[in-house]
Amino acid sequence: MTRKVADCRQFPSEMNCTLTISGEEQEVVDAAVMHAVAVHGETDTPEFREQLKTFLADEKVPVSH
Repeated sequence: MTRKVADCRQFPSEMNCTLTISGEEQEVVDAAVMHAVAVHGETDTPEFREQLKTFLADEKVPVSH
């Protein structure tokens, strides 16, 4: 399963937050929503969760040599 990443630097914010969260998609969504509510004043709604999912990216795994 591909790990997902939520990077606050990709979200519009006046706080210039630099938090990055990675893990399985549902873990990332849950943690990112908790962070967005607690720190950014967002509201946990189904619409917000769906919007947040559009910002997730696949985690880039470093290539080992």
